[in-house]
Amino acid sequence: MATATGRFGVWDYVVFGAMLLISAVIGVYYAFAGGGQKTSKDFLMGGRSMSALPVALSLTASFMSAVTVLGTPAEVYRFGAIFCVFALTYLLVVLASAEIFLPVFYRLGITSTYEYLELRFNKHLRLCGTFLFIIQTILYTGIVIYAPALALNQVTGFDLWGAVVATGVVCTFYCTLGGLKAVVWTDVFQVGIMVAGFSSVIIRSVVVQGGIQRILNDSYDGGRLNFWDFNPNPLQRHTFWTIIIGGTFTWTGIYGVNQAQVQRYIACKTRFQAKLSLYINLVGLWAILTCAVFSGLALYSIYKDCDPWTAKKVSAPDQLMPYLVLDILRDFPGVPGLFVASAYSGTLSTVSSSINALAAVTVEDLIKPYFKSLSEQKLSWISKGMSLFYGGLCIAMAALASLMGGLLQAALSIFGMVGGPLLGLFSLGILCPFTNPLGAFIGLLSGFVASLWVGIGAQIYPPLPERTMPLNLTTIGCETETLGNWTATTAMPVLTTLSYAPVTERPVLADHWYSLSYLYFSTLGTVVTMAVGIIVSLLSGGRKQNIDRKFLLTKEDFLSNFAFSKPEKKEKVEVLNWKVHDLADEGIDNPAFNHIEMNFTDNKEKVSGIHI
Repeated sequence: MATATGRFGVWDYVVFGAMLLISAVIGVYYAFAGGGQKTSKDFLMGGRSMSALPVALSLTASFMSAVTVLGTPAEVYRFGAIFCVFALTYLLVVLASAEIFLPVFYRLGITSTYEYLELRFNKHLRLCGTFLFIIQTILYTGIVIYAPALALNQVTGFDLWGAVVATGVVCTFYCTLGGLKAVVWTDVFQVGIMVAGFSSVIIRSVVVQGGIQRILNDSYDGGRLNFWDFNPNPLQRHTFWTIIIGGTFTWTGIYGVNQAQVQRYIACKTRFQAKLSLYINLVGLWAILTCAVFSGLALYSIYKDCDPWTAKKVSAPDQLMPYLVLDILRDFPGVPGLFVASAYSGTLSTVSSSINALAAVTVEDLIKPYFKSLSEQKLSWISKGMSLFYGGLCIAMAALASLMGGLLQAALSIFGMVGGPLLGLFSLGILCPFTNPLGAFIGLLSGFVASLWVGIGAQIYPPLPERTMPLNLTTIGCETETLGNWTATTAMPVLTTLSYAPVTERPVLADHWYSLSYLYFSTLGTVVTMAVGIIVSLLSGGRKQNIDRKFLLTKEDFLSNFAFSKPEKKEKVEVLNWKVHDLADEGIDNPAFNHIEMNFTDNKEKVSGIHI
């Protein structure tokens, strides 16, 4: 390939600006459509009237962040196509989310997933979950805004702070005006932009290389088609087992219990629609994975003899895709802008979901329980105010991220580490009826300490190359002249493309405990939380509890999947003033029960006819 690359032109900025403008217009539309956002339920949950397809596309858009657009192809370029095994992981994640966590959350009609922790345990654990979510989400969202802007700025000359502020402001604007419906429908639009961006790169790569067969042959010769590695060693970064086991725990922590994802699928109008949204989303995940992996193989095929990273034409692996785009699409005005728009569409979808989720947990967990006299209209205005506040906070976090340098990588890893203990906590509540509040708290604390210990240790003492197993790259075919100034450094490579500095002195734990595959961080947190929680609960009289079955996963939840074989009974939503008398000793009087969805077996029965 020719090494001369272009820079961003007028048409590229036009395409990018059009993406932002259309996203903003969608927010304005849903601010007034259907009478506007009159209640907090309308704003935060879309009136619980969403259907499966847009929610599925929204879930897919949030998954396909800029990390996926920029990082996954670079991951395949450096480490090979073993990343494809995540296709099986996604299947397991969707099954676990749809069949274990969704039935319980949907039955309770909650808005914040952390409401469940108060209903099942106590308000203290609810607050623990809420604050952990708020802290990690603000930190992560700021990084999601800043990191791709920096990577694209280094390669394309795309204005760094213009992009950061523009995406942050537009995202905050439509989240504040349109609520969850605006988030979901802008995600639908942004999925189209992301697919178009990926497709433009893939099609042009195939044309440049003279067909798909050459790309596959080059990848095979370069060892990139390494789909299967059954090495059971948990210290090796990516094997079949680390991806299947570790990846399932990591992503279930996001899809199963994370507020940003759960909030959308429980906003569906029926439980069937909620489950359907997850399964349709699975198809989207597979399509994205296929595009990202093939883009990585095309990247290798084009630069197999002249690696831009080793040749210092880019300063970090997450700049490889923008470099490729400007290399092969420089003669097509506006198309590089389409790719950048696709990367930022991923950023917008992730950030908007985070802002809406942050507003939801703040209103439901920190305001509503303590200010019960507030009307729905006031709560709606407070929800909008919280969206505006968190949007500004995320932009400020992006500015702070620019000053933090190497700490950003640690912050991203901590985001993953927190998910494991929280997944363990929810699993204890839903799957283990004997778990009591003491066991849950000690388990959460233990899991958090264990995952932080190994995660922070891995940041201080990164795994050696024999654990990460990067594949060979060469500059033997590079032209002698160098182009441009590529010496600027990226403060943080994306999560999937970690680069490691050599360390002279390493303690014993560094090559064993701290070298645990990053995918097992979440697994470790979940397992330790559940193991300690079960033991402490059994030792402290947990079996003497009388837990209401509606807080647990039951066999009826699974059998209800086959209800289509029986005559359907009309699903009704009753507004009840419910108080959980059997848990009164925990001080629970939860407003969530004002909108519980019930299945009534007899139209004349009210509470006694609840089907669980």
